[in-house]
Amino acid sequence: MNYRHGFHAGNFADVFKHALLVRLLVYLRRKETPFRVIETHAGEGAYDLSAEEAERTLEWRGGVGRLADLSGASAEVRALLAPYIDCLGPRDHEGKPALYPGSPSIAQKLMRPQDRAIFCELRPDAFAALRRRFARDERVKAIHIDGYVGLGAYVPPKERRGIALIDPPFEREDEFEAAFDAFNKSYAKWNSGIYALWHPAKSDRDVRKFQNRLRESGIRRILQLSLSIGGEGEGLRSCGMAVVNPPFVFEEEARTLLAFLAARMAQSEGAGCEIAWLAGE
Repeated sequence: MNYRHGFHAGNFADVFKHALLVRLLVYLRRKETPFRVIETHAGEGAYDLSAEEAERTLEWRGGVGRLADLSGASAEVRALLAPYIDCLGPRDHEGKPALYPGSPSIAQKLMRPQDRAIFCELRPDAFAALRRRFARDERVKAIHIDGYVGLGAYVPPKERRGIALIDPPFEREDEFEAAFDAFNKSYAKWNSGIYALWHPAKSDRDVRKFQNRLRESGIRRILQLSLSIGGEGEGLRSCGMAVVNPPFVFEEEARTLLAFLAARMAQSEGAGCEIAWLAGE
């Protein structure tokens, strides 16, 4: 694997994924009982946006950089984004944080003393950085393992409550199939957890096939969300997330958030968002 998320950290796809992840974590925090976070492809945990990789692409400018000024956003949007913005920490005049927090860092910031996390990463250099970042946090375990194997090995968590984030780099030709199979096997052992399956949307055929497998799985309560920045050409222009067992309030919050993000991050005609149930109750 040669994927380096540093080139893409803080882009529109990260904002989409992390703004939604924060809302799910906020919901889990509402009960005093502990929860568990499991991530299959944790990466390095956080990313320096002044590093060569980020400076080469500047993708963050079309993502987190467009959240530098929220004065034009509604009070509802600002309230929904507030926990995510807090996770970003101090930002410069362009809206660039010194370190863009990946999903593990966001989860760590929103976890309470009683909560726990398992972050899986297979690439050796990314895992080394991940392990160093969380070495002093006893709530967190960074594990050098194939995330699909790790997901099956660590469910059900003893807390019984929690979220599994499945967000591979999609370098494998069979990544959609691998992600679905890992989720399906884990769901059979832990059907009460929240699952968030992020994916790019470069191929309509692959996305439709993936969604059909989810529909035909017999699993209920699957909400599909997508965001497009519009336009054509090279690079990622659209992505999605299937959320299994979303909290009751999540659909309404997501509609408000994604309508704002689609307008704020649009780069061309065709930008927009979609939310639909693949399977209801």
